[in-house]
Formats: sequence, C-alpha cells, structure tokens
Amino acid sequence: MIQNEYLAFFITIIIAVGWLRLIDFLAARGMFPAVISRKIIHIGTGPIFVLCWILFPDTSASRYLAAIIPLLITLQFLLVGLGVLKDEEAVRAMSRSGDRREILKGPLIYGIVFVFMTILFWRDSVIGMVTLMILCGGDGMADIIGTKFGKDKIPWANGKSWQGSIGMLLGSLFFIFVVLVVFQHFGYAQIHLEKSLLPIVGVVLIATIVESIPYGDWDNLFVPLASVLFSYLLQI
Repeated sequence: MIQNEYLAFFITIIIAVGWLRLIDFLAARGMFPAVISRKIIHIGTGPIFVLCWILFPDTSASRYLAAIIPLLITLQFLLVGLGVLKDEEAVRAMSRSGDRREILKGPLIYGIVFVFMTILFWRDSVIGMVTLMILCGGDGMADIIGTKFGKDKIPWANGKSWQGSIGMLLGSLFFIFVVLVVFQHFGYAQIHLEKSLLPIVGVVLIATIVESIPYGDWDNLFVPLASVLFSYLLQI
C-alpha cells in the first residue's frame, strides 16, 4: 500500500495505460490478429487495474481516484470511436473489422462497467471483484476458446459453442480465485473461500448461461448485471 492516494493514482494510470499502449503497439505491428488483441485487452486490463487497488490507502477519496482511470480510458474510447481522436493503433487493437465505430459498443460498455464497479464496491465487497473477473477473464476466454476450439454449437446461439462456455466458466473461476487470494494476502477481501466456493461457482454458472445468449456486444452489460444480482442473492 502507498500512503499517498495521488501517488497510487499516478502509478496505476501509468500501469493501465502502459498495458493498453503495449497491446496497441504489438497489434499494429502484426504480432497477433485484431480479434486476439481485442481479447488480450479485454482479459488483461481488468485484473491489472483491480490488483492496483491494493496500492491505494484507506481514504474516502481512493475509490473515486481509482475510478477516474477507467473513466479517462473510456472517454478516450468514446472520442476515438466518434472520430474526434485519431488513433489507428487503438482501432486495430480493439475492433474486429477495423471500423472505429465498433469501439462505441463492447469496449465502451466495458469501460463504463469498470467505473461503476469501482465506485460502488471497491475493496469493501468481493462482489465487485467477482463481477469484474467474470467480465474480464470469463467473457474474454469464452471468445478465445470458442473461436479456436468451438466445434459444438449451443442450440439457442448458433454463434456460440459449448467449448467457449467452458472457457468462460474456467476462466472466470481462475481469475476470481487468483484476485481473491491476492487481496486476502494483503488484508482485504475478507471472505472464507471454503464457505463461498459453491455460491461463487453458482454465480459463475449463471453468468456463463447469460453470456451464451446471443445479444452481441451487450454481453459486456448483461453479464455483470447478472453477476451482481446473483452475488447478492447467493450471498457470496
């Protein structure tokens, strides 16, 4: 933990923006296709940002300072998607087709969710951590695994596969437990993992079902909404 929340803010923004620009740089130079770079950003940005919460001191301003970071990044997404800012590297990294307007869908919703989860839950509740890890690790892994290995299509969603849903389930659980273990080590996320195992698995299963429903980029909104709702209902 850093005793000054403003110093923690600047360190976190350097780490978060540095990660995004690194992936933009590599994607622009053909290190991996756009669909993969988009999901690397989707999977990696969230856990990196959430783990940086540990840097902030226990002050009332910390959560709001931290929330400014995804807010600024989301505003950049908005301006790039609208064509106000020119950033071809970001467009190539975050869009499937190279159309900047795609950023106004999934990536924009993703950023808005992070802002609200940070302010509403912060380190006071594991619900925010669980929800964001499902959105990042789970939803991102569903797309990667589904694209590469998705041979068996889900009956109610022709564009989705059972393999992708398994990736969603396992990816969510992996990132959830890594983040919770780290936060517990630093004295946060006071949760009995043994008692909360079944409720967490239940939330992940429900989120996986929600993700399997074909509603395009809106899964970045509906998946976290379902995760938060059932986290409360199952009392994780």
